Amino acid sequence: MSDLFWLTDAQMARLEPSFPEFYGKPRVDGKHVLSGIIFFNHNGLRCLAAPKEYGLHKAFYNRWTRWNEKGIFAQMMVSLVANAKLPPMATS
Repeated sequence: MSDLFWLTDAQMARLEPSFPEFYGKPRVDGKHVLSGIIFFNHNGLRCLAAPKEYGLHKAFYNRWTRWNEKGIFAQMMVSLVANAKLPPMATS
């Protein structure tokens, strides 16, 4: 399927520090789940429409719900912006 969105290893490495610690049973692969969450958000929060390549829709829906409630996505965005190499602003 050509319209799948996959995070690169470099993108995952930048986001990794924002992931909360987990205990107990190992999680589903973060790259698949986070890519599924991006698909989920981009397509109007219809997790059942997600391609099977992202894994179980319940996994990324549950993680999206928990991380959203805890503000983890907001922390990820702040971290990405803080670490972004933006071009200098033009002055007039």
